Amino acid sequence: MHHLTEEQITILKQALLSLRDKVLSSAQEQIKDPSNITFEGGDEIDRANVETGRYISLQRIKTRELKLLRKIDYALYKIETGTYGICESCGAPIPFERLMARPVTTMCINCKELEEEREHE
Repeated sequence: MHHLTEEQITILKQALLSLRDKVLSSAQEQIKDPSNITFEGGDEIDRANVETGRYISLQRIKTRELKLLRKIDYALYKIETGTYGICESCGAPIPFERLMARPVTTMCINCKELEEEREHE
């Protein structure tokens, strides 16, 4: 983390906290959305199909947002422990610009590209 200034760390921490608030707000809105509660017309089978689809959709949102929240919390933990911004694969410093674009990243761009290449093989 020595490659980042205190100001950069503060900016990144604020970006992570803001992202966390946004994810939590979005999740609450998805759950409270009146379109997710009411159903007009159709028979019981239609209603069951809509409810099942709604449930599956909320589960996907919940899973995706929970995964992102875990990444955010992990990044905040790494800031507190002084290990944020260091590639977990090769140990190289992750540039501030990359961290601003993707503050939850744990890899430098080279290692991330190698990982993606391996996944597509």
